[in-house]
Amino acid sequence: MTKNAINPDTPYVLHERDGSIVKLTLNRAEKFNPLSEEMLTVLQTELEAIAKDATARLVILAANGKAFCAGHDLKQMRAAPSAAYYKKLFDQCSKMMLTIQQMPQPVIARVQGIAAAAGCQLVAMCDLAVASAEATFAVSGINYGLFCSTPSVGLSRNLGRKQAMEMLLTGDFINAQTALDRGLINRVVPAAELDQALAVLAASILAKPSVSIAMGKQLFYRQLEMGIAAAYQLAGETMACNMMDEAALEGVQAFIEKRTPDWKR
Repeated sequence: MTKNAINPDTPYVLHERDGSIVKLTLNRAEKFNPLSEEMLTVLQTELEAIAKDATARLVILAANGKAFCAGHDLKQMRAAPSAAYYKKLFDQCSKMMLTIQQMPQPVIARVQGIAAAAGCQLVAMCDLAVASAEATFAVSGINYGLFCSTPSVGLSRNLGRKQAMEMLLTGDFINAQTALDRGLINRVVPAAELDQALAVLAASILAKPSVSIAMGKQLFYRQLEMGIAAAYQLAGETMACNMMDEAALEGVQAFIEKRTPDWKR
């Protein structure tokens, strides 16, 4: 595990396991958990390993401190001002964001505080998000002369266009209830109830067969980028494959027989 350069004994990301649930916690609270080169590298390594782990069913992405994630490390970015460096950094970040959507396990963001710029992008790219009522969200790069172009990709696929553009053009923060109303997150709960709300949501997902979830997640994101005819074709093919799987056959038979499915999840 990569360690914090400021404090070698402190890992950038904490990895915890509770049965089939993996919890990754951003652990640079003193810096508001920025997506530095090091943080991106650790997250990429962790996510790729989890994606290959058949015993891992669900990922919770959390953070320590007042902020969930404040975005890129601006001091680090300013120290190496070259187009080649910036292109490499943003490619690295985009790869990590896409890995979240491409991995078979659902990823839930646990948002306890500020999610700004690429941190807001991180929330948008997770499959689901549960936030404390104290959490706030912004794509604030424009306040520093930098339009949040890469965060706009995830944001525009969660919010309505005009709502996304307003956030991108103003850099203003919105509260958790507004984020919920606009579709950026799934739940808003008091801070003390955040983990319980996550547990309930996770339990509902884990009660379903993993093969169906993985197949469905892949289909969901692929079809969003297609025309409607191609989307229906891919969806039909996916449903046909899903229907031939033992999980679906058992689920349908259980429905017919009015009993609880006996899934090997």
